[in-house]
Amino acid sequence: MTKLQIPVFLILFSFSAYSQKTGDEADTYNSRGIAKSKLGDHYGAIKDFNKAIELKPDYALAYYNRGIAKGNLEDYNGAIKDYNKAIELKPDFADAYYNRGNAKGYLEDHYGAIKDYNKVIELKPDFAGAYCNRGTIKAILEDHYGAIKDFNKAIELKPDFAGAYFIRGIAKHTLGDKKGACLDMNKAGELGVYEAYEVIKQLCK
Repeated sequence: MTKLQIPVFLILFSFSAYSQKTGDEADTYNSRGIAKSKLGDHYGAIKDFNKAIELKPDYALAYYNRGIAKGNLEDYNGAIKDYNKAIELKPDFADAYYNRGNAKGYLEDHYGAIKDYNKVIELKPDFAGAYCNRGTIKAILEDHYGAIKDFNKAIELKPDFAGAYFIRGIAKHTLGDKKGACLDMNKAGELGVYEAYEVIKQLCK
């Protein structure tokens, strides 16, 4: 049986969105940092988040946003430190746990990532991305049955979740469910993961 690998474009998890509020000078720097990051100026964004934190040392959102900017620069250890601080200041900050899990995933701290995704799901049971990313980590760890359960939940919450169909298809193929794998790959392709059609050529003849 052909062994499929989870493609890099699906392993590399996306960071959750920037957060902002409006009000004082620190908020102004935070908002400007977000704008710079969205334009790809992550170094400039970090300078603004630094200033926001200097003005308001307990500003959880600025730590969180700086963590995203650092993650975009592939400074995952630095990102984790910022997410740690954001969580220390705001213990129910689900997006910070999610992004920290993603950073840990990049660093191959698989069990640490799962622990963070578990926390996200505890705080936000309808967070489809947390189920999908936890499923992806489980698939990497070869817990394919556990992965499929997570992908099922992600798809239940978000029926157009193309990546969840794709990686669930890989897990099903690994477990010998060719028909289920082909159905998932076809759905992933319909939803825009065009690499699925190459897999279908290999598996679904």
